Amino acid sequence: MMVSAPARYLVFFQYFGTKYSGVMETSNDQSVVGVQNYLEKAAQNLKPVVPIKFHISSRTDTGVHALCNSAHFDIHRAPGKPAFNEKQLLHCLNYHLKPEPIRVLNAYRVTSSFHARFSALSRTYIYRLLMGCSHYSEIPVFERDLCWAPVGRSLNVPAMQDAAQFLLGTHDFSTFRSLNSETPFQSPVRTILQVDIQPSSGFLSQHYEHRELEFWELKFRSRSFLYRQVRRMVGALVAVGQGKLTPHHIKELLELKDSRAFPSNAMAPPSGLFLKSVEY
Repeated sequence: MMVSAPARYLVFFQYFGTKYSGVMETSNDQSVVGVQNYLEKAAQNLKPVVPIKFHISSRTDTGVHALCNSAHFDIHRAPGKPAFNEKQLLHCLNYHLKPEPIRVLNAYRVTSSFHARFSALSRTYIYRLLMGCSHYSEIPVFERDLCWAPVGRSLNVPAMQDAAQFLLGTHDFSTFRSLNSETPFQSPVRTILQVDIQPSSGFLSQHYEHRELEFWELKFRSRSFLYRQVRRMVGALVAVGQGKLTPHHIKELLELKDSRAFPSNAMAPPSGLFLKSVEY
């Protein structure tokens, strides 16, 4: 059978990550599967001649959310059938994703040389912190799984901002990565283009002002990040904010270049982490 040249598309999509094993596909017989499994299942409704494979730009872990992730894929249609337009694609995918907290935001036709992962110029993550809870039961129900509430009344934010300066620029981030199967093949050197720590607002928080809850957002931008690097950086900065580490300890941790040197139990949980954007 003749197959006409495939059409390549770039899609931007978001998801509430709590119920997934991360964004990457898993075998379908697991009780919890990846966001990619649902995207590819929805895409088969486009009736392609060849099964559609999503190439995800940014891998996110179990429990991590995306305000905007991206992926590319090719659609092979039967000979004589025109390529889908972007609107058709968007409506079809979202229709079949309806029961899931996954939404395709935009679709663009791209050239066959475009690659969602390798063509990306940078990625931006934000991490949401909630201060003022002495116990996890005090987290507003609307914020559950969407922030981290480290125990304690407040954080020393100026100390955290001082510490964050040590993370900026190009470094060997070995101490700030968790080990996985890719570690031996990956350079630990990364360039952090931006670290910001800003006050933020909670969902509906104007309705419970009396509770003295404070939201903070940590923002990180780099061309790419190592496995769990953002969660380790956040955890270390929070430890500085709590007075468990000094800002200078961050510099020392970087210089040790050893993932085992990272303080135990200091990694931030996945719930507060959001992939905010992928820039091309």
